[in-house]
Amino acid sequence: MTRADLLGTWHDHLALGRRRSPHTVRAYVATAARLLDSLEQSDWPALARIEAAGLRAQLARRRAEGLSNASAARELSALKAFIAFAREQAGMRDPAPPRMRGPRVKKGIPRPVTPDEAVNLAFTVEEDAAEPWIGARDRAVLLLLYGAGMRIAEALSLTGGALPLGDVLVVTGKGSKQRAVPILPLVRDAVADYAAKCPWPLARDAPLFRGAKGGPLTQGVVQKAMAAARVALGLPASATPHALRHSFATHLLGAGADLRSLQELLGHASLGSTQIYTKVDAATLLDVYRNAHPREQ
Repeated sequence: MTRADLLGTWHDHLALGRRRSPHTVRAYVATAARLLDSLEQSDWPALARIEAAGLRAQLARRRAEGLSNASAARELSALKAFIAFAREQAGMRDPAPPRMRGPRVKKGIPRPVTPDEAVNLAFTVEEDAAEPWIGARDRAVLLLLYGAGMRIAEALSLTGGALPLGDVLVVTGKGSKQRAVPILPLVRDAVADYAAKCPWPLARDAPLFRGAKGGPLTQGVVQKAMAAARVALGLPASATPHALRHSFATHLLGAGADLRSLQELLGHASLGSTQIYTKVDAATLLDVYRNAHPREQ
């Protein structure tokens, strides 16, 4: 089996079998390709024989290239997944990957934007767009991220079948898990405005959000539009599309939402992923205290 065959099988397993996001597929395939480049023999049985020492050696090579702790941890996760898959392909009775701890990664606290900033960003991308329908599209996408707490990949995976939006939208998230998210009137109206202006037919099984030439809208286009709006509004570089989802979570928590409900709304597999927002909220309160307390002036 050639290197291309191995990588093609791995790609199809991730994209079709596991339904991972395009970004994850690209990253995991690239990690596998780097591992194959370092080996003299490349077939499933040879890969299945790789143990923790082999993974450590590969990770050491990558760390020598300047890989950060966070990137190294992601690389190790991808390597272990690839070895587990190789062991399955080789017919091993126990396909579990080698046990190996990754580098410690300090979880950063997401920096949310304020509600006004979120809405201003959405309307600024609309005003700066080349065409009215494109502006309506970008505003609708950003409001879905902030108003419904959706990941950008989730918003862009919606099809025309989601129209017309009701009070609740069923979203397919990571691992093909579905969850129901509430849709605010502001968000519903923005999506309806885009649908009315879009020059392309929005069939039930076709992408809802379209690029300028009618193809599926890509994340890069949304990120570029938001970057320009961020500069125009004088917001920090941390004001990205994903920051709108963080803001959704932070503002709900600050308004009294409990962690379990927030976990369901965000589609987090574990409560631990949601608990970081308690730190965000505490950080926000501390900023308010520092800015408002007379002794801090």
